[in-house]
Amino acid sequence: MDIEIPAEIKSQRQKKNILIIALCIAGLITALWGIRKFFKSSVNRNEINIVKVEVGDVENTLNATGEILPEFEEVITSPINASVKSAVMDAGTTVKAGQSVLILDKSASENEYTKLKFQLETKRSEIKKLRLDLNKSFFDIQSNNAIKQLRITNLQDAVENAKRLYKAGGGTREGIEQAELNLKVAQLEKKQLENEIKSKQQTMQVEEQEAEIAAAIQQSDLKELERKLKLANVVATRNGVITYINKNIGATVKEGEILARIADLRSFKVAGSISDNYLDQLHNGMPAIVRFNDTQMRGHVVNVYPSVQNSTVSYDVQLDQRYDKQLRPNMKVDVFLVTAAHSQVKRVANGPAFKGVGTQDVFVLNGNKAERRKVNLGLSNFDYVEIKDGLKPGDMVISSDMSEFKNVKELTIKN
Repeated sequence: MDIEIPAEIKSQRQKKNILIIALCIAGLITALWGIRKFFKSSVNRNEINIVKVEVGDVENTLNATGEILPEFEEVITSPINASVKSAVMDAGTTVKAGQSVLILDKSASENEYTKLKFQLETKRSEIKKLRLDLNKSFFDIQSNNAIKQLRITNLQDAVENAKRLYKAGGGTREGIEQAELNLKVAQLEKKQLENEIKSKQQTMQVEEQEAEIAAAIQQSDLKELERKLKLANVVATRNGVITYINKNIGATVKEGEILARIADLRSFKVAGSISDNYLDQLHNGMPAIVRFNDTQMRGHVVNVYPSVQNSTVSYDVQLDQRYDKQLRPNMKVDVFLVTAAHSQVKRVANGPAFKGVGTQDVFVLNGNKAERRKVNLGLSNFDYVEIKDGLKPGDMVISSDMSEFKNVKELTIKN
């Protein structure tokens, strides 16, 4: 017959089991910590990078990006609305000044040129006819004025005769007054005609000037179209290499649309960009290091663009050596803008172990051991870090990321 176990005994057994389990877990954790500490106190030499402290120059740089562009590039645009008839050259072809690059169908503009030429000739004929009409009209007015003058002279004689007859008793006072009235009317008519002559002269000058201006405008339009038609013979104006050409045969191109680009590949520059957070540090004349593949070139900032687009600032770098056989248009490069430089200071090759300016811990080799040591870091760039104090030339330092050994004071280096 089963005997029921008292509740107090069950509780004691349960507490005992929990204590045993807790002790086992604590022991396991202690054992794991000890094993981890044992293994993490050593590292294989081939798993780390070791660098030597030396004396040299260190430049502080800002990391940026850039693109290689020809320093001189000719952009050929369409001078007229036309269509692409044929492409004489391909992109990548070397051309000389005067060589044909592309042929446009300019028949529509040639028809327009002929039309303008006929309109100009018509306008010049109209000007000649206007001058003849104006001259005839002016001559007629002058003739009428001369006739008026003769009539006035005749009326003046009539007045004198009327006065003489009146004195001789053969005339009347009314006859004198009528003769004088006729004279005044003739004089007023002559004065009116003289005013008409002056007005006609001014009108003639204005009409002639307007006609001449209209003809001059048409002449200017004709010359401009003639100039554009000559430019429509698309030729290279300088030696270079075609970097782009519109080969869409039959496609319509508008005036001002790009037809080709011809670059001088003997001289290059760098078009760079950087975050606008560094705008206050960016200035003309700033030294720059351009890196591509395994090559490094130097130059300086020559132009900082004032506008900010998408939180970036653009600038140009002029290279000290403007030509290199490895340079290609639109090639992406790394740009390092030099903000400060120290000469003949202690330095080591940069690596993950170095984290900015100031005091930090690094591991320094001493035989087959690596000891933790505090160092003070200064300027840094992609290649080097300045050591202000804590190390001396010749010291060997681990440059790999050692954050997993942050609680270890000494490491064993295994070969």
